[in-house]
Amino acid sequence: MNDTSPVPGQASAVGPTQASGARPTGGDRVGILDGDIPVPPGRPVRLEPTPPGFWRVLLGAIVTVLAPLFGILVGTSVGAPASGGAMDPLYWGFFLGGLLGLLGLVSAVFGAASLIRHSRTTTAEEPS
Repeated sequence: MNDTSPVPGQASAVGPTQASGARPTGGDRVGILDGDIPVPPGRPVRLEPTPPGFWRVLLGAIVTVLAPLFGILVGTSVGAPASGGAMDPLYWGFFLGGLLGLLGLVSAVFGAASLIRHSRTTTAEEPS
């Protein structure tokens, strides 16, 4: 049962035009459904671009965390050589992943410095 069909034994509180979904023909607002009323304008939305350095911080932090993990993953998937050398692929993978993670960390630090510089200049320019 849906909310437009009457309950057995009770009178229907919904008129025939509302239950069928038809619009009333008159100029009155008695039969207008809730979806037909226009939405009143609200407060304006002001979209602002992301500050400079935000994406460098975000992507640098992601690379910093994930690069050593992917280095270990690649090193273990390559496997160990049969000769048992001193530097297995696992060590090389972790080393190269650590270097890439270090580059991500440098990028995140420079992005954070840019973010801080931008926040200091915008607070000085804004009127109080």
